[in-house]
Amino acid sequence: MQMIRPQPLGVFAGVTGLLVLPVPAKPPEAAVLSSLMRGRFGAIPGEWGFFRESLVDGPDLAERLPDGPESLYNRFVLNPGDGSYHAAHSALQGDLAQLLEASAWRLGFKTAVPPAPGDTDGEVRAFLLAARAHYWLDQGTWQKSLRDLDQAVGAARAVSPVFAARLLAEHAGILRTQAGASEQVVQEYRTALELLAESAFDNARAYLLVELGSVWQELANGQRGLLMESVHCYQQALQWLTRDNDPESYALAQMNLALTYIALPLDSEKSRLRAAIAVQGFREALTVFTPDAYPDLWASATLNLANALQHLPSSHPEENLWQAVDLYEKVLAQRDPESNPVGYARVLASFGNALAHLGALTRAGRMLTEARHLFQNAGDGDAMLGVDEVLAEIALRKHATGDDSMARANR
Repeated sequence: MQMIRPQPLGVFAGVTGLLVLPVPAKPPEAAVLSSLMRGRFGAIPGEWGFFRESLVDGPDLAERLPDGPESLYNRFVLNPGDGSYHAAHSALQGDLAQLLEASAWRLGFKTAVPPAPGDTDGEVRAFLLAARAHYWLDQGTWQKSLRDLDQAVGAARAVSPVFAARLLAEHAGILRTQAGASEQVVQEYRTALELLAESAFDNARAYLLVELGSVWQELANGQRGLLMESVHCYQQALQWLTRDNDPESYALAQMNLALTYIALPLDSEKSRLRAAIAVQGFREALTVFTPDAYPDLWASATLNLANALQHLPSSHPEENLWQAVDLYEKVLAQRDPESNPVGYARVLASFGNALAHLGALTRAGRMLTEARHLFQNAGDGDAMLGVDEVLAEIALRKHATGDDSMARANR
């Protein structure tokens, strides 16, 4: 008996995306399988109940599968080991045999390159090509990985749009990592979002919107139109993302949205509102990014919050500056001048600038001088010029007052 087609291979994340559906005693209506291919469980046959259970169940689910070739394959996927592999390997043929070898590599059971797809088609072909793409990526040959992923998208697109969307998102991610943000990456994320339309995977859509927003942000270079594209992506993502359903993506979207607001040109009264929203966004990100769980992201969000507070248009600027100083101190305590001298210097420079605004000129001068030295060692001429401007201003203010007249700011 032929395997039922199409299969929801790659539609769901994790192990569920490796499982196959057996042919039920009473075939369901076409709409049932069509809905499942988009992530929705309707009135599925009883023989497919294990598929839904696999989203939350463990390896013991393998022991409750009925007899049949698909179950031999599924038992290995659910509980990979010598016994389950050899039982399946000795009995399976055709597409199931190839899927077994591809899944054996995906699950870390085998190390040899997964099989080429041969004359298979549709979602099975896409699954086999994707396994090879992941193999090539592990080997460091990302060009081969992109080639196989591109072919996999083409094979899956007509029969399994959600699987095609996931594959296309992987392709875009690799392309961006290796070659940088580009219009092609933007288009691939947009197409992936279109393929996810009418599916149940709100989390996947939100994740892709955050990724697309960050690509626009990287390409913007101060251009208002591209920055607004980024803003719209983050705002759409945050319609679904919360601290409860996906805390990391939620915090990342909040932080990136805040950064985008700050990067927008200060060209209207709305700028003050955007700056205030940005501060709130950084604060919201920090409810998730704690120094213990996310040290790097915590440092980034905290530093950006401090910078935003320092330059926030406000009726109580001194209070904001003191908050910024407190945050700079916390970040500086986590930075290592030996392993990351430039990062350390940037915090010092911002810290010194805030202290200068508060009138703690001597302490600010010491920090800025140290930052300048580190920038000089790193060959960062632009950063040195920025520090020199503040040091020159401090020198003028000291000369005018005769001393560090606002020493109270050294508290």
